[in-house]
Amino acid sequence: MDISKTHTEIIKLIAATNGFDYCGIAKAQTLGEDAKRLERWLNKGMHGGMQYMENYFDQRIDPTKLVAGAKSVITLLLNYFPTQTQKIDAPKISKYAFGNDYHEVIRDKLKCFLQQIKEQIGEVNGRGFVDSAPVLERAWAQKAGIGWIGKNGNLINKESGSFFFIATLIVDISLDYDNAMVKDYCGSCTKCIDECPTEAILPDKVIDGSKCISYFTIELKDTLIPDAMKGKFKNWMFGCDVCQDVCPWNRFSKATTETNFTPIPEILNLSNKNWTELTEESFKSIFKNSPLKRAKFDGIKRNLNFIQL
Repeated sequence: MDISKTHTEIIKLIAATNGFDYCGIAKAQTLGEDAKRLERWLNKGMHGGMQYMENYFDQRIDPTKLVAGAKSVITLLLNYFPTQTQKIDAPKISKYAFGNDYHEVIRDKLKCFLQQIKEQIGEVNGRGFVDSAPVLERAWAQKAGIGWIGKNGNLINKESGSFFFIATLIVDISLDYDNAMVKDYCGSCTKCIDECPTEAILPDKVIDGSKCISYFTIELKDTLIPDAMKGKFKNWMFGCDVCQDVCPWNRFSKATTETNFTPIPEILNLSNKNWTELTEESFKSIFKNSPLKRAKFDGIKRNLNFIQL
């Protein structure tokens, strides 16, 4: 009896029953080439003011630094593509932020996932991560055969596109590995590069994070957005989906079935005037479970003022 194969089948079944759309598994090992790319990217200052990207470099490239005795890295995808769109005259919000905060939604799913693995397999030491720790989740997803890294830096799946959240579970048991690396199907297409409003997408799958609209509208904590960016935001107030919206592979995107990602009504229906008149009290009440709270009320107002200049 192949115990690794049996355990793998159990884990993939548990992933499906917990609502994850894809589950791929790779052998835990040091990420050599990815480490070099990350180091070059940091040295060029493309992380802007995101100083946390410089921390825990060793942990980012070596899963055994996060989980003692790590043997397998499980990658999970959860679709967030919405069924509805915003009002045409409203400030634009990235689709990932239409519903409840994915950090909290997926964190709960990962806890349940690991608990069920322990119940069905036995003692398993593991840690789950969702955009909250030094894990190169796209590299692991690629190694697990779930998709390829597109020119826009996103993981792209040939059947479903790129509107997915990526979660990672590192465990200390050996499993059957999905070692078939997926071919890069971007080909000669450069739509994401051509359409990026701030020219943040560079050749060779390099993203200058310090020029990305998502960086300015979410990560940047300064009181003001640089004047050099004026007129370039295309009405994006929180995040930006341009490079995904123009990607031909996203014609295969399907609406999410995750109820936690059902759009908050105000996200869809508030107009420019409504946003301008929004009070801090209303903001905190309406968006208490939303990713928008990450930018805080003052950040949203700053972004709104900037795109209306």
